[in-house]
Amino acid sequence: MEWEFDKVSFSREFSRNVVTRLLVERAEHGGWELDRVRIGPDGTRRVVLRRKIIRAVRTA
Repeated sequence: MEWEFDKVSFSREFSRNVVTRLLVERAEHGGWELDRVRIGPDGTRRVVLRRKIIRAVRTA
């Protein structure tokens, strides 16, 4: 199985509810799921999202 990854950063100015809403929107419309969240010492949230890569296989 292959995965596609996307890295997103949110500054500390965004509230937890706003970040949650943004991530839910990406999950619902783009098929992304949460892989990893890191909160830095300066308060920035670094989020890694992933989704499966589906390859079409030609059949005869």
